[in-house]
Amino acid sequence: MELVARSNLSPPPPDHVAIIMDGNGRWANARGLPRSAGHKRGARAVKTAMESAIELGVRYLTLFGFSSENWKRPVEEVRDLTGLLKYYLRNEVEFLNKHGIQLRVIGDRQRFGEEITKLIADVEQRTAANRRLSVAMALSYGGRSEIVDVARQLASEAEAGTLNPADIDEDVFAERLYTADIPDPDLLIRTSGEKRISNFLLWQLAYGEFVFMDTLWPDFSHEHFEAALREFHRRERRYGAATA
Repeated sequence: MELVARSNLSPPPPDHVAIIMDGNGRWANARGLPRSAGHKRGARAVKTAMESAIELGVRYLTLFGFSSENWKRPVEEVRDLTGLLKYYLRNEVEFLNKHGIQLRVIGDRQRFGEEITKLIADVEQRTAANRRLSVAMALSYGGRSEIVDVARQLASEAEAGTLNPADIDEDVFAERLYTADIPDPDLLIRTSGEKRISNFLLWQLAYGEFVFMDTLWPDFSHEHFEAALREFHRRERRYGAATA
């Protein structure tokens, strides 16, 4: 997918930023509010992150919105989250098109049911021509499940005789990932002070730089995004090579 050229910033921004949006519940609890209030405020931070990515010259943004493990949360919270998802899928296409944002969903969308699955497909279709920013929203997503899906697909192709097992290498594997047509993340940001990747983009983050921030996701701002990029630019990326 070809995106518009990014702004002429120096140093250039990372091509692809992934974010684990953590801390909605703690934000609400600290204010004596229901967890649903934290999720609603967190949805506002999603729009801030998208606008900031465009302003800072990032071309790809992947957001961890709902993990495959999140289905284990209390039924009421899952209902609030899926209700919020339906609301934004129905009401935010104008925002996405206004800003030139293409939205796609990665993960097991079928688990959300027919109504949400159709809404996702509609938003993807209506934003498909946008080229300023490509946003992948990870919903009902798990990194291990993605790798198992790829392994299952490769096994099926080999069994059908359309793929020689001897030809399977890292490139062949990567071509079947949910993110096959976009570059791997250069930078992972996680909010809320937690320092783990929680089954997110396990293959794709092999050489990504990690920035962990104490800020809770609902408080994430343009300034926080800028600070993460400044930290990224202080890193020396060697991809396994020795230092000079």
